[in-house]
Amino acid sequence: MKSYNPSFQDRVASAAQAKQKALEQLRAKPPVDEAVVAARQAAREAREAREAEKRAAREAERKEKAEQKAAAAAAAAKPEMTEAERKAARDARYAARKSRK
Repeated sequence: MKSYNPSFQDRVASAAQAKQKALEQLRAKPPVDEAVVAARQAAREAREAREAEKRAAREAERKEKAEQKAAAAAAAAKPEMTEAERKAARDARYAARKSRK
């Protein structure tokens, strides 16, 4: 069986034909609609703003937890808390838990 071995001219011609076909496809492409591009950009900016807001909320919650943990450690270091102080600490923990929900 004889294998197909194209000549140099055949390869050059097929490459030129492929380039021409690619150019025709590119020219046939519809022009970019500025309204669609603007809408996509606005959606992207809105998404990025929401993500930044969520990051800020998570960071604030993380700081709040760290402060609560430090307060709990300080409270544990002084066991002679009065009944009113223990009640106030418990109420503060309850309020913090409610505000997170």
